[in-house]
Amino acid sequence: METRGFPTSADIYLELDGKKIAVVQGYTARAAKSSRFVEAFGESEPVAAVDGQRTYTLELTRLYATDDAVSDGISFYDLEDFSLVICKPDRKVIYSGCQWSEIQEEGRLNDMVAEKVTLAASKRIETTA
Repeated sequence: METRGFPTSADIYLELDGKKIAVVQGYTARAAKSSRFVEAFGESEPVAAVDGQRTYTLELTRLYATDDAVSDGISFYDLEDFSLVICKPDRKVIYSGCQWSEIQEEGRLNDMVAEKVTLAASKRIETTA
């Protein structure tokens, strides 16, 4: 069995329609869940807590468009319903149904690099490697 180290930028990427469209140098993922309490008449404390919807917010740093994405004319600003794939040594984490909410660019003209992209994902899946 091959032992792998920590993920590199080749292991973190954006995917659209099964194609790798950008590699990502780093990321921060936040998950949040709304919950509500069930109250019963006459009780001084809630009798239960019910799970609500989960939301996933991801901040990506240093995104580089792949050569194929550049030749296909893909723009970060036009992306919808894409996935973020994170390959870890023992599993793969996929955030799907992604939409971007903020893009920050720095750099040179015609450089296909986005410095920071914030996105929301509708689903998180883990698979074993």
